[in-house]
Amino acid sequence: MNASNQLRMIVFASLLAALMAAGAYLAIPIGPVPIVLQNMFVFLAGLLLGSRWALASVAVYLLIGALGLPVFAGGMGGIGRIIGPTGGYLIGYLPAVFIVGYISEKAAARIGYDVIAMICGTVVLYACGVTWLKFLTGMTWTKTLTVGMYPFLIGDALKIAAAALIAKALRPVIRVPSFEMRTAG
Repeated sequence: MNASNQLRMIVFASLLAALMAAGAYLAIPIGPVPIVLQNMFVFLAGLLLGSRWALASVAVYLLIGALGLPVFAGGMGGIGRIIGPTGGYLIGYLPAVFIVGYISEKAAARIGYDVIAMICGTVVLYACGVTWLKFLTGMTWTKTLTVGMYPFLIGDALKIAAAALIAKALRPVIRVPSFEMRTAG
């Protein structure tokens, strides 16, 4: 990758990290886990940037949040958020975005595969978040699923649909080098 493409990817990764932070500000508190838009931007990063650059984008987002910048849900920041009830979801963004990006790269930017990629990412995200929430709070599995997953399923389905459409519209504009090489060949 030449220097110009690398700079473009750094800018896009930074922009998506900023959108993740903005998405966290749109939080609806409904219990220990709020409804937020940040996971839509996490998945969008995977779709638009591919596995490695999306992983870097999420890592930067988590790092600045852990260092105390108010980029997590409700304008909060600090390591306490990483080790608190929502920490499993936050850390779960890393494997989730990698999986979304990896599947999207291999599928050459087809919307059906994008949806499948985000569903896989959502499963990983819930596996990390719900497990962490259960062990941190000591709730039963039924209670943990009731507060940490079930209320979010419809909203997540809508976010997946929106992210798939946004990615389809933005890919021709962004022209990520790794996606262009696959679709050209």
